[in-house]
This record gives sequence, C-alpha cells and structure tokens, in this order.
Amino acid sequence: MEKQKCFIYSLSMDVTTDIASVAALVGEPARAVMLWSLVDGQARPAGELAFYANVSAQSASAHLSKLVAAEMLKVEDRGRHRYYRIATPEVALAIEAMAALAPSAKVIAGLPRGQTPDVKFARTCYDHLAGKVAVEICRAMLGHELLAPSGRDFLVTPKGEQWFINLGIEVSELRRQRRAFARQCPDWSERQPHIAGALGAALLDTMFRRSWIVRDRSARIIRLTTKGRSDLQALLRLNP
Repeated sequence: MEKQKCFIYSLSMDVTTDIASVAALVGEPARAVMLWSLVDGQARPAGELAFYANVSAQSASAHLSKLVAAEMLKVEDRGRHRYYRIATPEVALAIEAMAALAPSAKVIAGLPRGQTPDVKFARTCYDHLAGKVAVEICRAMLGHELLAPSGRDFLVTPKGEQWFINLGIEVSELRRQRRAFARQCPDWSERQPHIAGALGAALLDTMFRRSWIVRDRSARIIRLTTKGRSDLQALLRLNP
C-alpha cells in the first residue's frame, strides 16, 4: 500500500511539473499569439506568424521551434517557406479552454445581442464550428435527445444516429477514427460547450457542403447563409 501511495504521489508530481512546463511554453506572449492565430486549423508561414506576434523572423523561428519540439505544432516545407499548423485537435481544445478563462472572454460573453463581434457569432475552432451558432446547435441536439452528455464527451443516441445518417453523416465510421469521437469543447465566447472531435468535424464539413455556411474574409469567421438558417429551423427548430 505504501509503495502504491508513493507511486501515485510521484506520478502526481510529474503531472504537475508537466502542467507548469506547458503553461510556461504557452504563456510566453509571442507564442500565445502564434498559437491563437493557428486555432482555426489553417497552416501559416513563419513570416505571417512573426507579423502577428510582432517579433523578428529570428525570434519567431526560435519560438516556433520550441512549439514544434513540444509537439504542439507541426511544420511542413512548401518551396522556400515553412508552414506551421496546430499538431492535434487536443492542442486546439486546450487553447480554446484557456481562452474561456480569460477576463476578455467574460466581457465578450456579456455583450448584448447586436453588439457582439462576428467571431462570437460563428467561427471555426480547429476543424469544427464554434461560437453562438455552434452552441445553439449543440443545445438543440441535447434538447431533442440526439445527443447526451457523458463526462467530457457526448454520446449519440439511437435517435441521433438516425438523424445524422439522414444528414449524410455515418456515425459508425466516425467512431472508428483514431481521435475523440464527440468531445465537449468549452466555447470561450459563449462559455458553454459546442461539439468537437470527429463528429464536430463531420458536421462542419456537411454544413459547408450543404451551403449552410460560408467563410468570411477572415479564414476563421463563418457566415450563416439564408439556406442555413432555413434548414436549421426545419431540422432543429433553431432560429440563430
């Protein structure tokens, strides 16, 4: 028993040390800006990330190398340029979760309807939909018993599985993917969960294919189309 207690204590200390290391890595202002600008899932060149972070090319390279070494970013060569992207959905999820704790997020969440920025209404979060529209879709699916909360994830009910199949989303195939199936992602601007994971990505792709949503000038901001409003109203009695 004593050996087990010592092992648990040692493991706990390792985890807290790792948390501190990750927090220090993300907490550096330039790196925080770079990570935040990549949360939309797009790949961007080092020069663009240096511009966003307001640092020199040499400094940006050093910051990006640390993030790649920590497996938070991936890098790929495209001709003479190096492009960086978020390494895994879990990294994006962690960045969004930290953003939800920020005081600025509380201010944005409290703005009245009509005064909210576009990024709060609808945006991409890595490879799934976020913002007010995403949270309302999630809430409607829970209300119609298409989804059910399960720890930090969602379960798709039998009723929900048929609903997604009718939409052209094969839930059984998504479950076989080597990633989280339907994760509860804390929305930093709405302060409620939206749907992430393989299911969230499939839903975003379907919404694009059905012309329910289109990208704005910004790669991250999403516009809801007239068709999208009409179809969401018909399918989920949603009036975003």
